[in-house]
Amino acid sequence: MTENADGSLKSVSKAFKIVGYVEEVGSVTPTRLASDFDLPTSTAHIYLKTMEEAGYLTKSAGRYRLSLRFLSHGVNTRRQFDVYEVAVSEIDLLAETTGEVANLGVEEDGKRVLLYKREGEEGIYDKAPTGEFTHMHWTSLGKAILAHLPTDRVDEIVDRHGLPNATDRTITDREALAAELESIRANGYALEDEERRANIRAVAVPVFANESVVGSISLSGPTSRFTDARIESELVEELQDKANVIELQLRHY
Repeated sequence: MTENADGSLKSVSKAFKIVGYVEEVGSVTPTRLASDFDLPTSTAHIYLKTMEEAGYLTKSAGRYRLSLRFLSHGVNTRRQFDVYEVAVSEIDLLAETTGEVANLGVEEDGKRVLLYKREGEEGIYDKAPTGEFTHMHWTSLGKAILAHLPTDRVDEIVDRHGLPNATDRTITDREALAAELESIRANGYALEDEERRANIRAVAVPVFANESVVGSISLSGPTSRFTDARIESELVEELQDKANVIELQLRHY
């Protein structure tokens, strides 16, 4: 077996890159995989066939796509997060009482992961699927977590992933981010003001367990409804109430 310079196995690394590629394109033939990965067609076929036999790809009309085994893994992995187990009912209540989209996020590998979401009656779908990874500084969920991580961890995340922009309102400067995180700590909540998508705002608060931030919860919706006045007089209070309940339940979970 051939190793990369860091000691990882090249074949395993390639297999996971293929998984990500198939997820992105939807389905693929051995010929297209061979072309896009600069592989012999026979080698591309071996990769696809091996993953099909393992149950991670499924084949139809000569094309391979990801199998639902990944869904099973995702569901089971999500249940390993205590904050998910205790927060789901509170997220559902947030969506019901406010009519907006309620969300639960955690940090993994320096990214914000959308662990759960629920759409209220007035909620507008913002195309953010459950399980989505995004840059932390793009979203209120991510910024609420970043504000309460140790400084060296924040620096590590920024060094690794940078501060790319999603819109012209995204924070892309370290000093500006530091000031934003200080403001979040002072105010008790994080605001996303069209920094991820145009015409969408969101507000989030952190969730703590054993004095460490373990996630965050948010409400998101159109700028027309997420006015400063409504955020400050209604939505922040709703979020903080639910965060308090979640934290209490985590102490006894």
